[in-house]
Amino acid sequence: MANVWIIDDDTNIRNALESMCRMMGYQVTPFSSATQAGMQLISGAMMPDIVFLDINMPGVNGIDFLKFIRQKERWNDIIVIIVSSESQETQVEEVIRSGADGYVFKPVNFDELEMAIRISTKRHEAKKN
Repeated sequence: MANVWIIDDDTNIRNALESMCRMMGYQVTPFSSATQAGMQLISGAMMPDIVFLDINMPGVNGIDFLKFIRQKERWNDIIVIIVSSESQETQVEEVIRSGADGYVFKPVNFDELEMAIRISTKRHEAKKN
């Protein structure tokens, strides 16, 4: 069973994503900030297979956290999917250039989330080969 981290400062979004991921059979760990998730990642106590990451959060934003993950080779296997209400093409391009494997727009429904996981997993595997 894959371990999914959900990093979003919005409790409602975090809870909705958590419910959907659990329905898909994933083990879920929610975080309200990238700082919390970063501390957990550095500790090595838990390692996610997939991260759903909001962009606009107080403190460390999603793009900075994404760049942080992509700087360390040991974290290259983590699939990162951005979940955001930002729909500007430049924003989407920036996160993909920064190493995101996928991007879904809020509000997210079950089918979109499931498709994002499938597509992002395939894209991530293709990047590795």
